[in-house]
Amino acid sequence: MTARLDIVVPVYNEGRNILATLGALRDHMRTPARILICYDRPDDDTLTTIKANPARVEGLQIEFVRNPGRGAHGAIMAGFSASRAPFVMVYPADDDFNGAIVDAMVGKAEAGADIVCASRFIPGGCMVGCPWLKALLVRTAAFTLYNVARLPTHDPTSGFRLFSRRVIDRIAVESDSGFCYSIELLVKCHRLGWPVAEVPAQWFERTKGASRFRVISWLPAYLRWFGYAFATTYLRRPAGSVKLRSPSNLAT
Repeated sequence: MTARLDIVVPVYNEGRNILATLGALRDHMRTPARILICYDRPDDDTLTTIKANPARVEGLQIEFVRNPGRGAHGAIMAGFSASRAPFVMVYPADDDFNGAIVDAMVGKAEAGADIVCASRFIPGGCMVGCPWLKALLVRTAAFTLYNVARLPTHDPTSGFRLFSRRVIDRIAVESDSGFCYSIELLVKCHRLGWPVAEVPAQWFERTKGASRFRVISWLPAYLRWFGYAFATTYLRRPAGSVKLRSPSNLAT
């Protein structure tokens, strides 16, 4: 069956988490999907764990995508480049509790949304066990960007979201670190006037493996796009100022 959705899963030694995550997707997702496991090194234990447990991933269409560089940003960009489906989702490798919302996110996209955010901060969503500094920064940013900058989502900083094909193909990504691409695509969509939707999502602090989220080191890059959001709302920056990819660079 042709995939309607490509799920990009950036990994770094997620062997202790990945089978539960893939199992949750298999058990709860009905959308025909291809799962792109995006990795840095061939000795990553995520790969060996998946390959050693074929029965645990039976029924899933899984492909491995090598990151030509290093780090989360490069892995996700490699996944975007390898994607072909009408919709592309970035999904956390340690998330075995949100598989049931994937179909709802696809439904919002099929109804016309170019970005669908998995939101922790709307009814039905939650953020549990987050370190206090990260929680303070994330909640403050979410409140400010929604209520003051008027971004159309309550959870603008999460990397867990779905993008339409035209977002992936048309909007140039200028960020080069971490998960900053996610807020960049969001604020550019907002400036273009492209529709954004959200569904409630749960978030629990991981208990296995190390997170690749580096909130302090990525903060300057995030602040650039915070300013972009405010400029859109209050300085009335035109849609024509959004950097788009040239037709010759579009994915086939």
